[in-house]
Amino acid sequence: MKFLDHLEEWIIAMLMGGATFIIFVSVLHRYGTGFRIPLLQDWLLSLHFSWAQELCIIMFVWMAKFGAAYGVRAGVHVGVDVLVVRLPAEWRNATVYTALTCGAIFTGIIGTLGLTFVWENGMHYALVHALGMNPGDLSEGPTTPDLEWPTWAVYSAVWMGSYLMCFRFLQVAYIFYRTGELPQHDHAHVEGLSDEENAVQLPASTAMKGGV
Repeated sequence: MKFLDHLEEWIIAMLMGGATFIIFVSVLHRYGTGFRIPLLQDWLLSLHFSWAQELCIIMFVWMAKFGAAYGVRAGVHVGVDVLVVRLPAEWRNATVYTALTCGAIFTGIIGTLGLTFVWENGMHYALVHALGMNPGDLSEGPTTPDLEWPTWAVYSAVWMGSYLMCFRFLQVAYIFYRTGELPQHDHAHVEGLSDEENAVQLPASTAMKGGV
């Protein structure tokens, strides 16, 4: 399951890159139509980017959901552990397991509710229709205003992101059981750089003060 190790980063990178490109092209198009250049202005006016804002909003929502799953895996979610670290080892371990279990249960419930919602909101119809079966009185579900995409596909970010968070909570609990360690995010570390490049070099004056 090595492909799951960086699944969130891949998804977030693609969504962020795509949203940035769409916004960039949309802005260029908006300003480009203001130049009275024969043929070019007519061609730009014939293009429609009214869907760009809606698509970018959808992409940012998906980024947020998968970013939350990444936060669980990397240990970047905000938490207050002042009391936990002062507890005896047995109580501290029990508190960690309780928190991770509650997180897994909560995200599992949200994922199930989200899947049930999209299933009844048109996903069932789409599946039956794709299999060439008669959908009967199943509801096709609404579509988005500009893109006219089925909303069940857009809302799938809820159950997919929530189930991935649930999996990450269970993964963190398993790692904690095996190693006794929780993921800790080093804010000074930059992915893709070597340990030497990530090392923080203190100014000479600071180093001298620290050694006094």
